[in-house]
Amino acid sequence: MTNCKICANKTEELFTCLVLKKYSVQYFKCPACEFIQTEEPYWLTESYESAITSLDIGLIGRNIKYSAMVEVLIKLYFHQQEAFLDYGGGYGMFVRMMRDKGFRFFRQDAYCENIFSKGFDVNELPDQSNAHFSLLTAFEVFEHLTDPVSELEKMLSYSSNIFFSTSIYPKIDNLLDWWYLIPETGQHVSIYSEKSLLFLAEKYQLIYYKLSNDEYLFTKEKIAQRTFKRIGSRKFQIIYNRIKRSPASLLGSDFNAISGIKM
Repeated sequence: MTNCKICANKTEELFTCLVLKKYSVQYFKCPACEFIQTEEPYWLTESYESAITSLDIGLIGRNIKYSAMVEVLIKLYFHQQEAFLDYGGGYGMFVRMMRDKGFRFFRQDAYCENIFSKGFDVNELPDQSNAHFSLLTAFEVFEHLTDPVSELEKMLSYSSNIFFSTSIYPKIDNLLDWWYLIPETGQHVSIYSEKSLLFLAEKYQLIYYKLSNDEYLFTKEKIAQRTFKRIGSRKFQIIYNRIKRSPASLLGSDFNAISGIKM
């Protein structure tokens, strides 16, 4: 028996699963907030020998999808010239794509090499203690968190607006058949229900907005749910981005800053 990492209630054993094809690992479910967690993940060193697994073949498509979505989100609710942070930003592809669009994005990731947006890590900013961002994005990060509460507090120290993706688990007879569990990698150690996400939002006095079963926004600002829902529409993205122009691309100025060569 163990306590829920979201709401601290006693959990119940849900099932045992073979992780990394060799470790028999217990999964626990909280009867209160319905959060699912593994036993303490002693296998993570092996899981993160490669920070991005070979099974994550949706990486490029996901960055294309979210770059268009976040472009609209910023134009609707934020000032385009402000600073933004991609938390758990992986190889830095999303940051590079957003900077190419003209948005001042920076990257945070303690575990993965920055390949595409070198020079724009948050820990390279002159005054990290005062680093604050209008919006924080965290795509496919929450399910990796061994301590979701403390990690959310870190995110909130950067921004009170968090747009993130994670798949809440479906109501099916055998959760072991759910593709998102992927015990083969051992990296998904926190699985959320909608109740557990609502609990996190309420704990930090945030408003919870649901775009789909995969995308969510935590914020202190009241926004129109109907308008928010539209940012997921590809048709709306195309039309809105034609009407409201993005800032000038940062590609040239970034190249100059990194290389010292003018384009």
